[in-house]
Amino acid sequence: MKIYKALTIAGSDSGGGAGIQADLKTFQELEVFGMSALTAITAQNTVGVHGVYPLSPEALGKQIEAVVSDLRPDAIKTGMLWNADMIEEIVFQLTKYKLEHVIVDPVMIAKGGASLLNEAAIETLKRQLLPLAYAVTPNIPEAEILTGRTIETMEDRKKAARDLHKMGVRYSIIKGGHQPTEQTVTDLLFDGESMTEISNPYIHTKNTHGTGCTFSAALAAQTAKGSAIHEAFQIAESFVHKAVANSFDIGSGHGPTNHFAFKRTKF
Repeated sequence: MKIYKALTIAGSDSGGGAGIQADLKTFQELEVFGMSALTAITAQNTVGVHGVYPLSPEALGKQIEAVVSDLRPDAIKTGMLWNADMIEEIVFQLTKYKLEHVIVDPVMIAKGGASLLNEAAIETLKRQLLPLAYAVTPNIPEAEILTGRTIETMEDRKKAARDLHKMGVRYSIIKGGHQPTEQTVTDLLFDGESMTEISNPYIHTKNTHGTGCTFSAALAAQTAKGSAIHEAFQIAESFVHKAVANSFDIGSGHGPTNHFAFKRTKF
């Protein structure tokens, strides 16, 4: 029996709803062996981020080396990367070990509004990490920052997806959660030739903490198992939709999504 493996390079969420905790839960539910390399420890709950304690680039690099030299992952996803030095260390390791199938979730702002990536790091991500990316999964505000383009319509989103592809990304996915209609949320995939849209019913809930992490982790898990991008996109969409539709109403802020829901609910 082949064991598929995925590595998450991201920050820790002490509240368990986002970050590496969300990633590892997603990997487990999709039957992929999960591994992690921490960029930072956060003091975090459903209300917000109360502290960020970054590790050193050396500590990050040692974690990645330890994993890939012995347990070479079939796919990798990145989340909160914090600063330019960390991104450069990741790029060094990806290049050194010739790692492929890298899913970049360009985490910039937490649900509560805390900044999770500084200006210098954004430029480094664009110039050094995106050209190595198999796929990138920004939400609309993140896509606006990466492309310098105002996104108000689906046509704007398609132009931004093409911009990201020109930066070297193989597949660009722009999520639509920040621009829902009254009834649907539509995510967009550009594969270099054609656009694919997937729409799901809009769910009126404040419990959406960790949706971006969960989506990119599901995409990485399916990619690790050998799914082509369109199949991985479809399954990641379904995973997140079910997780939000059956979210947990715990905590006093943005509650977490339900990572159990994909296998255990029909809707």
